[in-house]
Formats: sequence, C-alpha cells, structure tokens
Amino acid sequence: MLKVLFIGLVWPEPTSSAAGWRMLHLVRLFSRDYEVHFASAAGKGEHSYDMTSLGIAEHMIQLNDSSFDSFVRELAPSIVVFDRFMVEEQYGWRVAEHCPDALRILDTEDLHFVRLARQEAFKKAMPIDYRTDTAKREIAAILRSDLSLIISKEEITLLTQDFAVPMERLFYLPFQEEKLADIHSSTLPVFGQRKDFVFIGNFIHEPNWRTVERLKREIWPQIRKQEREAELHIFGAYASEKVFQLHKPKEGFLIKGRAEDARNSLANYRVLLAPIPFGAGAKGKLVDAMYSGTPSVSSSIGAESMQQNEKWGGFVTDDTVAFVAYSLRLYREKLLWEEKQKVGFDLFNSLYADNSYSDRLLKTILEIQEDMVSFRERNFIGAILMYQSFQSTKYMSLWIETKNKDKN
Repeated sequence: MLKVLFIGLVWPEPTSSAAGWRMLHLVRLFSRDYEVHFASAAGKGEHSYDMTSLGIAEHMIQLNDSSFDSFVRELAPSIVVFDRFMVEEQYGWRVAEHCPDALRILDTEDLHFVRLARQEAFKKAMPIDYRTDTAKREIAAILRSDLSLIISKEEITLLTQDFAVPMERLFYLPFQEEKLADIHSSTLPVFGQRKDFVFIGNFIHEPNWRTVERLKREIWPQIRKQEREAELHIFGAYASEKVFQLHKPKEGFLIKGRAEDARNSLANYRVLLAPIPFGAGAKGKLVDAMYSGTPSVSSSIGAESMQQNEKWGGFVTDDTVAFVAYSLRLYREKLLWEEKQKVGFDLFNSLYADNSYSDRLLKTILEIQEDMVSFRERNFIGAILMYQSFQSTKYMSLWIETKNKDKN
C-alpha cells in the first residue's frame, strides 16, 4: 500500500482547536486509501490525539537534523503533507531531495499572513497591508508545494487575484462534516431549556483573546444592564493568567476554561457572542455553534467565508450598538431564535456537509501524480523558489546541526 507522511507542527488536539480537528479529518481521509504516518518534532501533551488508535504510525523527528533524511528516504512516502508553511520551510527541501517523486501538499489551516496583517492593522489602527515578509514566506511555500489546501474561498481569491498564484496549485477544502438529519434539532435542548451567553476559543490564538477583551470591556456590560440574571461563560483551552483575571462572577462574566466537548457545551447556551476583531480562514467555533443549534452574533471577519447569500444563523455586524441589540433580541425572542437556528442548520449542511470535496481531493491527487512531470514543469516559479530554498535553508540547517553537535 502507498504511504502518506504527515509532518505536524504540533501533535493534533481536536478538543483544543479547529486546526487539530481539521488535521484529524485529513488523516482519516487519507487512511481510506493509504498507509498513513504522522511525524512531529513537537512534544506530546496530555490532550494530543492518539493516532495509533486509528492505525496511524507515529514518529518523533528532529528539527535541523539529518536523521530526518534517512527516515524519509527509508519510509519512501508517495505523498507528504506539511502542516502549515513553517513546516514546509523546515522539511520541504529535505523531502524534495530524498523523495523527489513524492507529491508535496501544504495544508495552510488558514493563511497566517492574512491573520497577522489584520492583527497588525488592528493594533495600529491602520489599513491592512498584506504584502509583508510573512506573506513572502507563506506564498513561497505555497508555490514550492505541488498543491495547497485552502479553507476559505476569500483566501483563494486573495491568492489568485492579488498574488497571481495559479489556481491549479490550490484546492478549496472546507471543514468536512456529516450531514445533519432532520431529527437532529429534536436531540438538542430547546429555547426554554437554554440560558446564558457563551464564547469559546483556544487562547493560544490571539484573536480569541482580543475577542474576550472586547466582550469584557465594550459589549457584555451593556447586555448585562438589560439582562441582569444572564451570564456570559468563556470557554477555551490554554487560558493564561491574564484571561482568568477577567473572571468576575458578580458581573456575570465567568471564565470556564477548557471545554472537553465543545458541541455539547454550546448546546446548553442560548446565544454565542463572537465579535472577532481580526483573523482568517473559517472559524471552527461558529461551525460548532451551527451544529449545536446555538444562534450567534458575529463580526464580518468572524463570518467571513461562512455565509451563503448573506444568510447567517444569527446576525453579523461590526457596530457595537447593533451587536448588543441583536444579542438581546436572539436571547429574548423565541420565534426569531428558532428561525436563526434553522438557518444555522441549513448553512452547516450546505457548506460543510458536502463530502464531495474530500473525494475530489483524492481524485485530484491521482490526476497530478499521473502527469507529475508536466504539472511541475508548469510551475517554473516554484522550481526557482525550491532552488533558492535548497541553497539558503539547506546550508543554514546544516550549520545549525553542526553547531548542535559541537555543543554535545
């Protein structure tokens, strides 16, 4: 059986982040037709998913170490999937040198340069400038790879129109879910059985911290004035001390920490508040809210790439006054809440339960492999970047390796 090697930036934690959830989907997808191996130089945590439970072989590898060369050469994978562009920078040239016939796939998760450019613009109150050093690095990794998986159609538009990335190098792969059955809503708590507001997000992710800051400072005080008995519960893995300092039970603002099952937790709440100020890609928390039948109020950045014909399972606004008003309406008006819940279910099924994307990905991979030489010849810019990567990254890595050996 042909082999696929995933090289992870970290070991996936599907209960901690949407990135871990997506990586787990990809591993399961490839395991249908391939022998799958997962390797990472990162240490495992208590919440790391046990890949061996899926029949996946796990490998610990080293950064800037020629032991990886022997490892990948002996494994001889036909496909290598890099988890984010930083991993492609570290290992892409090694894979190209020792397994030149392996198809190299980059899973971007979301475009880091987009998120970081928006973050910088938010902090400095300036227009967004996407033409950054991070953009140069990430787009170079995309062009060096044979195929890059993109989670947002807006990101595909940006790459193709603003940065002239060839469309044949990109593959749109949204979150892949099972279609919700008609009886799904009957399995969930109804309007009258739910109470309080909620937000959820991994606190390693800067946009989630900024969202909680905005909720605490601007939005929640106004909601609390009009709903004195309501509370806002904040869930999220890896909450730091500065997050827990916002825990104010008397104000109805509670930091709850990690949610072991995000969807079960969300199903107990009436409204999700997500005034996300910057970010990129599709937001796993909003997919979870749709599944859980929890209408949401989000910012335009939060809902980016996740609406269909401007429909939303709740409301989308960047205005604080409107955000508060919409939140209160959803919390109080049963018929409106039920209408928006249904829209959320419909969006979930339409956008994320179309598993034809997974099938098309496997088909696309086979088509590329059948004509790999011609496919790569059409990517001369990528060949130039790979050549430059060999010259710079390779010798820097070898220098670091030699330095580390001298220390020992």
